[in-house]
Amino acid sequence: MPNKQKRKPQSDGEASSSNKKLKTEEFNNKRMRTLSKKTDVLPESQGIVYWMFRDQRVQDNWAMIYAQNLAVEHNIPLHVCFTLPEKFRAATIRQYGFIIKGLQEMEKDLKDLDISFHVLLGDPSKTLLEYVKSNEIGGVVTDFSPLREVLAWLDDIVSELPDVPVFQVDAHNIVPCWVASEKLEYAARTIRPKITKQLPEFLTEFPLCKKHPFAAKKIEDIQWDNVHSFIKVDDSVKEVTWAKPGSKAGLLKLEEFSEKHLESFSSDRNDPTKDALSNLSPWFHAGQVSVQRAILTVSKQKSKWKESTEAYIEEAVVRRELADNFCYYNKNYDSIEGASDWAKKTLNDHLDDKREYVYTLEEFETAKTHDKLWNAAQLQVIREGKMHGFLRMYWAKKILEWTQTPKEALDIAIYLNDKYQLDGNDPNGFVGCMWSICGIHDRAWTQRPIFGKIRYMNYEGCKRKFDVVAFELRYQS
Repeated sequence: MPNKQKRKPQSDGEASSSNKKLKTEEFNNKRMRTLSKKTDVLPESQGIVYWMFRDQRVQDNWAMIYAQNLAVEHNIPLHVCFTLPEKFRAATIRQYGFIIKGLQEMEKDLKDLDISFHVLLGDPSKTLLEYVKSNEIGGVVTDFSPLREVLAWLDDIVSELPDVPVFQVDAHNIVPCWVASEKLEYAARTIRPKITKQLPEFLTEFPLCKKHPFAAKKIEDIQWDNVHSFIKVDDSVKEVTWAKPGSKAGLLKLEEFSEKHLESFSSDRNDPTKDALSNLSPWFHAGQVSVQRAILTVSKQKSKWKESTEAYIEEAVVRRELADNFCYYNKNYDSIEGASDWAKKTLNDHLDDKREYVYTLEEFETAKTHDKLWNAAQLQVIREGKMHGFLRMYWAKKILEWTQTPKEALDIAIYLNDKYQLDGNDPNGFVGCMWSICGIHDRAWTQRPIFGKIRYMNYEGCKRKFDVVAFELRYQS
């Protein structure tokens, strides 16, 4: 875990006196860690910056709450900076458009609170460093992501700001990643008791981000035309209409799920022909809706739908935080090298097994396989930007079965996932592909061709679970 070794974040007990003042009943200081040697906000500074990347919302945001508390403590303005690279991994205009529209909504919300908002275009570490240095910023607060690109930017920022304190708040997970576990967890069963034990401490109501008492001298409007002309991403993967970007739309989606669909979640969530899922992953991924808010909302229904509520908490909390744990503590989170030894061995042992079908990336991408169900799943994600969760597993496992090597299968699965899914380029996507193809967080199963001891899924098994033909007819070429 290179980030932890380099920065050696301070524990809560080692935090400076100014940090301890911020530990109130509303903010649990365990959510925050200091990444820099410097711990005190610079005197005579002109503001605090919240470097926002993963958690793109104003309210229900522990990083925003901490940053505002810090700014108020020192009687200075709060500036929110979102850094937008011209491209990010395989993300297309589908994901970028969703993010940008959410940011436009957020600009209005922040202006109402007298908090300045800036979209910095270019390399995130360089643009943020320039902003901090040129605006006499006394401290930086950032949210948490386990992805290597973000960790590299953060390393640069910390190393290039030796006199400015940098604080990190995990505003994405309910139990902060480094608090939930200090090591790579083997499976859901090993992290579940750790999260369950600590959940009551962290699953609390959010205080409001309020009108800031120390407004910036001038809050300028963002030139959104410049933002759109700056990005250099694939515009052939069109934006979708069913998922309206922004926190307001995401919270409405949450209420709809809680009131209309949660009841059937436990019984029907693995049936792609039923409307039992929350479909909130695009808003979770963009940080426009907090998972913590979702759990607080859904938990109100526990007395009516206990089994569904518990099943949703398992998937949205335990499984989601397990994915962050994997990507944070395993630098090979998107590689065969990140698999367990047993999985690497079994896949290697079956490298030379005969494949009945072998497809190219283009054939996969254009849904040109012999399998109507697989093609339907691929067409679903092409058209809607979201594939049903159960089918994601089948989809990825069949890519393993129909490619020459596990490495090729993993590369194709991750590429297609990140290109088309609204929630692509996310720890959950990497872990989903790694679970399906490399057996992470799973156990060894019965030996079979190609898969070895990796868990197998097939068409007949799907037919026993749901109306496969109905789904195939819904998504025809």
